[in-house]
Amino acid sequence: MESVGQVILLHGLSRTSRSMRPMKKTLEKRGFSVVNLNYPSRSATIQGLALHVLGKLHSLLPSSNEEKLNFVTHSMGGIILRQIMKENPLSNLGRVVMLAPPNQGSELVDKLGRLGLLKTNGPACMQLSASPGSFVRNLGKVDFELGVIAGNKPLNFILSLLLPGPDDGKVTVESSQIEGMSDFLVVPCTHSFIMRNKGVQEAVVRFLHSGSF
Repeated sequence: MESVGQVILLHGLSRTSRSMRPMKKTLEKRGFSVVNLNYPSRSATIQGLALHVLGKLHSLLPSSNEEKLNFVTHSMGGIILRQIMKENPLSNLGRVVMLAPPNQGSELVDKLGRLGLLKTNGPACMQLSASPGSFVRNLGKVDFELGVIAGNKPLNFILSLLLPGPDDGKVTVESSQIEGMSDFLVVPCTHSFIMRNKGVQEAVVRFLHSGSF
């Protein structure tokens, strides 16, 4: 099977690269070359985090390398990639799989943010608001090969009650979708642990190889 290039992993808000290790292990077993990036998710805005991630990519990968860069992201990691592709597009971007991305924001940010319960999550968190004028709602459609996997099995049912429709406990199935995506899959997983699910990992492998789940 022909090479699909490098796979870059981007974790979500208030997590570290450790959370993506199960995905990294599976992808490497299937023959992929994987870079599991770490970034300080609570330290800056999404714009600042995007520049941080872009800098790490440039330092880790040779500028002369035109090999395709594929991404597997979790939660806010997908939003950071969308910001990169809007402001500093990667010319060699390959396929992308987003796991539980708040592409249309999360109503939890609006409801809990008003109570001051999200301050420890940093400035990027509030940019994930689901309100019509929010940052994430104005990133626009995607123009790259994207597969989205959403969960519909909430772990915290109290938080789930604050969300409209099927959800993973933090993001609704509807809010994970984005105009321009190539494929979409709903799985019985929770937001925090979707990347550990073996079925999800196999779906990621299929998309990276074929562009569909």
